[in-house]
Amino acid sequence: MILRRGLLLFTLVSIFVLPLVANAQETTAQRRHRHAVAAQRASDHRHHTTAKVVGGSAVGGAVVGGMMGGGKGAVIGAAVGAGGGALANKAREHHDVKKRETRDPQ
Repeated sequence: MILRRGLLLFTLVSIFVLPLVANAQETTAQRRHRHAVAAQRASDHRHHTTAKVVGGSAVGGAVVGGMMGGGKGAVIGAAVGAGGGALANKAREHHDVKKRETRDPQ
């Protein structure tokens, strides 16, 4: 009876643990992507790239909005410019990570 219960417990535990063990393995492509993301994030933080892209877009939007609609237009333009800059920065980061993946063999 004890042997049977132990065997049943072992079988159930192995069935539930197997998916966790199978997903624990990291492929080479996943490792390369993780390293590329970390390197790109470090480079962006070191050079303040995100702040430059979003801030520059916000300033540009504020100038255009101010010329077209005064003070209220400047505020709206800055908000729209910052949003567009955030989207552009995300696309730039994605592109740069993909370039790092192909360039840096790790």
